[in-house]
Amino acid sequence: MTSTRSALDADWLAVSRRAVTGLQRMLAEVPTTEERALETGTRGSGGDRTLEIDQDAEQLVFDELDGLCREGYRFMAVSEERGEIDYGDDGIRVIIDPIDGSLNAKRGVPSYALSIAVADGETMADVAFAFVHDFGPSEQWWAWRGEGAWLDGAKLDPTLPERRGRDGRLEVLGIESADPRWIQASIDGLVESAYRLRALGTIAASLCQVAAARFDGMVSLRRSRGVDAAAGQLIVREAGGMVSFPWCDGPLSAPLTADPASPVIAARSSDTLSRLERIPT
Repeated sequence: MTSTRSALDADWLAVSRRAVTGLQRMLAEVPTTEERALETGTRGSGGDRTLEIDQDAEQLVFDELDGLCREGYRFMAVSEERGEIDYGDDGIRVIIDPIDGSLNAKRGVPSYALSIAVADGETMADVAFAFVHDFGPSEQWWAWRGEGAWLDGAKLDPTLPERRGRDGRLEVLGIESADPRWIQASIDGLVESAYRLRALGTIAASLCQVAAARFDGMVSLRRSRGVDAAAGQLIVREAGGMVSFPWCDGPLSAPLTADPASPVIAARSSDTLSRLERIPT
């Protein structure tokens, strides 16, 4: 009989990398938009229509989780498509978005990302491990709570500053949830905050850009889901940045679920975080 083991002790970086290899192989087998646009006819737990590539990508990740369970690790998986799956211990949560940026993946537009986070609680503050693989530039980002963050094996510098113009506006601000109507509703705050906007179409990858100080800040213009932001927000914080979910009771109290809870705001400084939190969303 296999003994129970703490899931926090598993080699999550190796697990995540094996999942990436499987996803790369799967995506290579369906390279066209016509193939990637096929829908299953169902909706995921987050409410979006499920693409076949979403379902297949999720299965590849769950194959890895099944292997961990057979080795004696116990946890609760939380996925965009399936919701909560009990692997024997709801005190440890594995939060998965198999393809964050499914529209980009469907249309062949970079970036889109695999996002995996492991937490010993139910909120963003409890995330202990984070992994994001951006399939566009083929970059791997990861972080361990209290140990720092890495990009492709190089530790990220937590002292990197943001860049501002003489009038105090940020040089580059990432935005997500980029529906033109939502941009219109937030436009005055965006104009006051930044010279240039960038919309990648994936919250996980956008947060990583803040972690590396490529973006000076990032704001989602509508509520984000826990599965989208769980990994990226730890990577930002371990890389010296700051994150908040302003519609929740505390800055990092957003739940680790597939339900939209709050916009996510990220910055390199507390002053910028406060300014971005004032943008209407």
